[in-house]
Amino acid sequence: MIERVHEHIVGELQQNARTDTVFVITAIALNLITLAVNSIVAGEDDGATASIVMGAFVVLVVVVNTVAVIGLLRGKQTRLKLIDGLLKMYRDQGVEGYYDASLLGNYATRYNLFILAVMAVGAVAVAVPFIIR
Repeated sequence: MIERVHEHIVGELQQNARTDTVFVITAIALNLITLAVNSIVAGEDDGATASIVMGAFVVLVVVVNTVAVIGLLRGKQTRLKLIDGLLKMYRDQGVEGYYDASLLGNYATRYNLFILAVMAVGAVAVAVPFIIR
């Protein structure tokens, strides 16, 4: 039974990693697309239509980046809980020496860096077209 629990937790960790990857890739891709579209619009047109298009993309960037950051924060919490469960299981089985608990700090740092990358690219995607304009 303990093997099944272990497999389940490891499976959850793998799903968590895939979900986090989707959040990061989606947010950064959208940010780069928005940067390109809004930069082109800002450079070509000075009318109300350009402002509406740029505003719509800014709203989209804010919404998607907010969702991505919240998703990454939840992923960070989930990973911590799952690994805490694994560590308890390893302690109970007497094999805790094979997993270095300091890895939890590394995971937290990695999540913070992902969040920073998403936010930085999002900020550039919003700011640069308005600078061009």
